[in-house]
Amino acid sequence: MESQEQKAMDVDELVKLCTHTELSCPAFKRFDFFQIVDGTDNFSTKRILGRGGFGTVYKGQLTSGVIVAIKRMDEHATAFDFNSELQLASLQHTNLVKLLGWCVHGKERLLLYEFVHNGSLDRTIFDKTKGALLNWYNRVQIIKGLAEGLVYMHKHSLLWIIHGDLKPNNVLLDQDMNPKIADFGSARTLSSDIAEGRTTRIVGTSGYIAPEYSSRGLYSVKIDVFGFGVLALVIISGRTNIIQEEQGDTIGNLVRDAWQLWKDGRLHELVDTLLGDRYEIGEMMRFVQVALICAQEDPADRPTMSDVIAFLNLENTNSLPDPKPPSQLINGGATGFNLSTCVGQVNRTIAITITSSAPVSTRVRIIVEPET
Repeated sequence: MESQEQKAMDVDELVKLCTHTELSCPAFKRFDFFQIVDGTDNFSTKRILGRGGFGTVYKGQLTSGVIVAIKRMDEHATAFDFNSELQLASLQHTNLVKLLGWCVHGKERLLLYEFVHNGSLDRTIFDKTKGALLNWYNRVQIIKGLAEGLVYMHKHSLLWIIHGDLKPNNVLLDQDMNPKIADFGSARTLSSDIAEGRTTRIVGTSGYIAPEYSSRGLYSVKIDVFGFGVLALVIISGRTNIIQEEQGDTIGNLVRDAWQLWKDGRLHELVDTLLGDRYEIGEMMRFVQVALICAQEDPADRPTMSDVIAFLNLENTNSLPDPKPPSQLINGGATGFNLSTCVGQVNRTIAITITSSAPVSTRVRIIVEPET
């Protein structure tokens, strides 16, 4: 398995694989390379929509006038990366981006997707101007849509598919702000929803990948449950989740802050200030508690995504299980103020991280003058 994941892309094998996928997925087809070159102005930098771990995505226009997103795989992308993306061809769900086709030409490996008008979630949720466009109703629908998409992947598709890299960059928003899960380059398949696999090739984003995957390479549907929980907290708060590695953290400051505010009955302090008081407090409390249940450190404590949908639709939180407290951080844990310092040996820089139960972690950098 590991050798297969590292295997370089062979042209003949890729063409054979894509042709076979065409036969099993009628909506998936081959596109002409020169049509793609013309439609992207020869892969102009002005056409770039974004960059990922395995390629660059361009906005292109086909001769039919249809606008598409075109992923141009990087040279270091492996056959595993390409094959992982191809799994999307067999998936048909409103909350998953559609894979339209492929093209292999010389060294070029290209995949074509539907174009999603409002781009990725990170460009909206972390922008003060665009973020204001995401009202509470929009945020609730995004969270519910992500849950529905994951249930389909984990339960109703032909294979049990794990996305493996859920984060704001990999969630696209259509013109009605409905979410679509994208970028399946890290996706893996399992024989059942209770199966577990292991790899030494860990691909993901700090702050969003589950502890058991980042530390031991263990993966199951529960790593997507963790990613969903963090994403839900990001959508509600408008904050990123930062792992405090120097303190032995594995789940991130946003998850820890949210748990502390939940315990103290101060969840209103977690909500994105752009929303003001324009949200339903009972619904917000329920969604945060569900997110915390999903983002627990032990995968055995996390629910399935089917359970998550049931939880989100409850009338109140009385029937919900309580999320377990995060493990204590090194040098003092998650409560009170704690300082950890790291002195750079070359430039004598002292990095001080102040961690508290408040919703903000402050990082201070002090430059020390050389001794005379």
